[in-house]
Amino acid sequence: MKSKENLVFLGMMGSGKSSIGLMVSKKLNIDFIDIDQEIEKKTGMTISKIFENQGEKYFREVEESITLKLLKRSKTVISLGGGAFINNKIKKEVLDNHISFWLKWDIKTLVNRIQNSQKRPIALKASKNELINLIKKRSIVYSKAMYKIDCENLTKNEITKNITKIYEAY
Repeated sequence: MKSKENLVFLGMMGSGKSSIGLMVSKKLNIDFIDIDQEIEKKTGMTISKIFENQGEKYFREVEESITLKLLKRSKTVISLGGGAFINNKIKKEVLDNHISFWLKWDIKTLVNRIQNSQKRPIALKASKNELINLIKKRSIVYSKAMYKIDCENLTKNEITKNITKIYEAY
């Protein structure tokens, strides 16, 4: 097995995977990849448009293909889409070969962040209870990450510092 050099961020939509990932990559002076942005670049469509025009099944297939390819890179900070870690192939690759961080927030915080978001097709159609159930269900899977970062009551800088400390000690 190759050494674990990539830092992979997972968590619910709205958990800060992209913004924290970018901050960590700058602090460590290594590349940053946001999988959702890569999907949008590759398809020429926003995530919302992909869901609208091609459906979630198509999106998940594209997400799997792009994610597995980009995870082959080394010394990179990678922000997964909210649902990517639910995919067993992606989850296995991340757990076997990468340092994974779950950016964990209280359910109430996440619901407030993602409810009614135009950018998040799954959240747009979901009721508050459906969102809460989705968060609970995904949290079970996210909990398999190597590290859980409890982000509630921390600033972005504090979260970034905690993650870089863990990585540098690794």
